[in-house]
Amino acid sequence: MLIAVPAETQSKEKRVAATPDSVGRFVAAGCEVVVQKGAGVAASFLDADYEAKGAKLTDGFAATCANADLVLKVRALNEQEIGAVKKGAAVASLVAPFSNPLLQQYADAGIAYFCMEMVPRISRAQSMDVLSSQANIAGYKSVLLAMEHYQRFFPMLMTAAGTVQPAKVLVMGAGVAGLQAIATARRLGANVEAFDVRAAAKEQVESLGAKFIEVAADADAEDAGGYAKEMDDDYKQRQSELIAKHASKSDVIITTALIPGRPAPVLITEEMVKAMRPGSVIVDMAVEMGGNCPISELDQVVEKHDVTLVGIVNIPALMATDASSLYARNLVNFITPMLDKESGALLINMEDEVIESSLICKDGAFLKPKLLNQGAVS
Repeated sequence: MLIAVPAETQSKEKRVAATPDSVGRFVAAGCEVVVQKGAGVAASFLDADYEAKGAKLTDGFAATCANADLVLKVRALNEQEIGAVKKGAAVASLVAPFSNPLLQQYADAGIAYFCMEMVPRISRAQSMDVLSSQANIAGYKSVLLAMEHYQRFFPMLMTAAGTVQPAKVLVMGAGVAGLQAIATARRLGANVEAFDVRAAAKEQVESLGAKFIEVAADADAEDAGGYAKEMDDDYKQRQSELIAKHASKSDVIITTALIPGRPAPVLITEEMVKAMRPGSVIVDMAVEMGGNCPISELDQVVEKHDVTLVGIVNIPALMATDASSLYARNLVNFITPMLDKESGALLINMEDEVIESSLICKDGAFLKPKLLNQGAVS
């Protein structure tokens, strides 16, 4: 089987879908691998390192993918790239399935497309979970971004000139990104509070040394897949009042709250921002889905009401080397079980829960009609 690793073309995307190490693993499994020249440079992986692991280098996206049986990418194929992939080939990448307008075009092109965001959250698939691996990096880096713009210390300092009080950090959402943000802020000496609608998050937050902010609810807000679900209006009102109280006392707020397939819930209103003290910082990690703070600006760092709002979209790409390494390992763990040990071909077994959940189209058919009904395709 011929595996292609093209360079990413989306603006500011520095990650790459395969590292020299993952290429070596595919070669050891009997695959041929072609890598577009320069594909890994932005993530500090050199062409010579890929060649040393058995990859062949090619020029340009089309030449890299033209004969490939499997294309590995970070970002979804765009309109120009679809035509470069042969009919019947497989593609594995992030797809943004709830907002990508090209889903039907992938099916029409005869591509077998694996949407890595839809790998199920089951024990067997933990090592394939790209959302978790990238969210871990985003949570860590979000705290560093906050530090960059916050004009005070994070830890408490006792000096001859007096005592500096620790920063007060509020983390909204205690999923993978939120928990890593909590852990990082705690390691840096900040006092940390965290909010999440899921009752199960309390123990995780407190185990990291943070205080859990809780709104009493009659029903848990966690769905069967482990994600947050939307709550009723009464809960939202009580949630807003509690968040406003804590936000006004916070120096740094990091928001990570997302509901799959829905716009990001508004957690920090403009009135809450106005109540924060000058010099405070908000890092809105949900800005690409509308933002947890409505006055955040997409891919911008702005100052409003004397508060700095960081709306960087692709935070994992700011740590492209480790982000690529983890993503590449996820792909190796995802693809390797599908490789036929004798022929090396990719065997797509639709009775496998991992494959069935993540494969969105095959042989000209779109397999996840609910995505189309939710408006991902116009």
